[in-house]
Amino acid sequence: MIVCNKPQAGVLKIAEEHRIPTLLLEKERFFRGNAYTDELKAYHIDFIVLAGFLWKVPVTLIRAYPQRIINIHPALLPNYGGKGMYGHFVHEAVIENKERESGISIHYVDELYDHGKIIFQAKCEVKPDDSPDTLARRIHGLEHQHYAAVIEKLLVS
Repeated sequence: MIVCNKPQAGVLKIAEEHRIPTLLLEKERFFRGNAYTDELKAYHIDFIVLAGFLWKVPVTLIRAYPQRIINIHPALLPNYGGKGMYGHFVHEAVIENKERESGISIHYVDELYDHGKIIFQAKCEVKPDDSPDTLARRIHGLEHQHYAAVIEKLLVS
């Protein structure tokens, strides 16, 4: 199942083409209701993979899926994580602080932003002439190289 909070997201069209069920989240219901836990359970969802999802996951959902929700972050946590640290904001901060390396972190989701137990990290060099865009391209390469493999490993273990 594809769960999304953006009605115009391209992934919804892909899901439709491949007849994958979808669930569109409404912000108020997500945060003030049961975080769609009943709907997820009805579809027998037992593992949640976040990708580009910027909302904080409600405690209700975290408790319903303990150590069964993972996220990918475009930096080497615990550095450059937390509220507001996503996408270009992360890459700008890494470059501004003259870091020599950056990377990705795949982690379990807990009650705090980018805080849960780290499952996997991969690193890349931050080059002296990097811009947020050039660094982002290398980070995306790491994401594509590793996320699916880590997910698969977690699902078979």
